[in-house]
Order: sequence, then structure tokens, then C-alpha cells
Amino acid sequence: MTARHPIIGVTGSSGAGTSTAVRAFDRMCATLGIRPAIVEGDAFHAYDREGNRRAIARARIRGEHFSLLGPAGNLLMRLETLLREYGHSGTGISRRYLHTEAEAQAVRQSVGTFTPWMPITPDTDLLFYEGLHGGYVGEDANIAEHMDLLVGVVPIVNLEWIQKIRRDNDERGSTPSEITSTILRRMPDYVNHIAPQFSRTDVNFQRVPLVDTSNPFVVREIPGNEESLVVIHFNEHTRLSADLDRYEFQIPGAFRSNAQTLVVPGDQIETAMEAILMPALQSLLARRAQAIDAAASQNPLPPDIAPA
Repeated sequence: MTARHPIIGVTGSSGAGTSTAVRAFDRMCATLGIRPAIVEGDAFHAYDREGNRRAIARARIRGEHFSLLGPAGNLLMRLETLLREYGHSGTGISRRYLHTEAEAQAVRQSVGTFTPWMPITPDTDLLFYEGLHGGYVGEDANIAEHMDLLVGVVPIVNLEWIQKIRRDNDERGSTPSEITSTILRRMPDYVNHIAPQFSRTDVNFQRVPLVDTSNPFVVREIPGNEESLVVIHFNEHTRLSADLDRYEFQIPGAFRSNAQTLVVPGDQIETAMEAILMPALQSLLARRAQAIDAAASQNPLPPDIAPA
């Protein structure tokens, strides 16, 4: 981790609702006038859409499990290389995965393919990662150690399944049986590689529905924010919990459920994210400015090129 080139991660499995945190960070960056480098975890999948299908088929023939939640489906060493390089110098190599027809048409490629590897946007203030593995730790890579701020977005598992079922059905045309098969196939990787990440985050936002989701495979509508509470848990190693009293005061309807946990109405989730994460973001930027000033004082420009 570095003060001069901060890295922020939002981690959560597919269908978890990480887009809510992305929107909150977009607004905060706009408010502060900062320029982030955006890295999507999907860019570091090992296979494009067709290659992933073939990998699943091969694993099925061998009696093995395979999913994009696990290390076998991802280029995690390459992701760690990017994070290490960005933390050191503010540079690195990434690409994009093309999810939609609009994205694909813009670069004249097919949906479900990757763009070429390219240098990330230069002269950025920080790197923002959103994907499956922001808190991953394994023998092949340690992604978590490069995060200056790590946020988990993790609805209770039945709600996560409901969101995935609806998304895959609406956006990809998957049948209920296909989606159920995918959930079962991914379960070992979810248990071994996704769930442990939420003990390494600084803070987790967990949406809990207030309507019946006992059988997620028959629920037709995703419970809305107004039908939910959000459990915000601060892990013990984070400094964010020092201001828990202030968060409770700032967020309408918030209350403490224990010393490390705040509960807020579901429709206040983005307000809560900004109240909690904006000070953390400002702190990272202040450290960055101090590091830049310190480097400049140690390496002053020669008189002939120093600014007037």
C-alpha cells in the first residue's frame, strides 16, 4: 500500500450489488474533482465468454468444478502485478471485458470478448477496482495487501441468488435450471475464495430484505431498498469504526446493533456509503498530497526548469 498512489477496492460476487458502491464513488470523485483509474475485475478473467463455456465443459467431463469465482478462472497474478505497479508508480496494464452490445459495437468487437491489453489512463489520482477478488489471498496472489481501502458489498445469500437469477434471466436469457446449475457449480469457489474476503475488508455493506426470500428460486421480484435494511459492519482492523457515532448521527434512521455494526434503512445505503467513505477518501488524498510534497522537497527541480 502506498500514500502517493492510493488503491481502493470494492469486492463482491456477481449479482451482489457492487454497482451501488460504484455510483457512490463516482459522485464522491466528481465532488472532489479527482480523476480515478477504473479497473474492472472482469477484465482479469482467464477466458472470454466462449472460452469460459469450453472450460466449464472440460471440467464437467473430468468431474471437476470450475467457475469465475475461483483462481483457475482468473489471471490473479496479472491483477496483482497491475496493483503493485500502480501503487509504486501510478501506471500499469489492463483491459476491458465487453458485456453489452453497445460496449462491443463501440470498439467493433463481439460481446463477451476482451479489448487488447493497454496502459491505464495516465496521471490519475487513485485506482478504483470493482470486482470479485478485491480481498483475495491465496498461494498464487495476494490482492488484499495492495488495497488502501477495501469495501465489501454482500447481500444475504438468498437475496444474492435472487438478484443473480433475475439478472441472468433478463440480460442473458438464461433459464431457471441453467442459473440454478451455475449457482451450484460456483458454490465451492464461493465458500473457499469469495466469502473469506469479507473478513479482510474495512467495512461491509450487507442488504437484508424485510420480505420473505425463503425460497429464492421462486421469488419473482427483487426486494427493493425500501423493503430492506443494510447492516454495515466495520472489521476490527479498520480505523473507520472510530467515527461510528458520527455516522449514526448523519444517516437518517441509523442505529447501532453492536459495537462494530450500524444498521440503516435500505433506501439510505448510498447516503451511508458517502458518509462513511468520503472521509476515508479525503484522508487518502491528503496522504497522497503529503507524499508528493515530500518527494518534491527531496528532489527539487534544477533552477533552469523550476516553475516561476
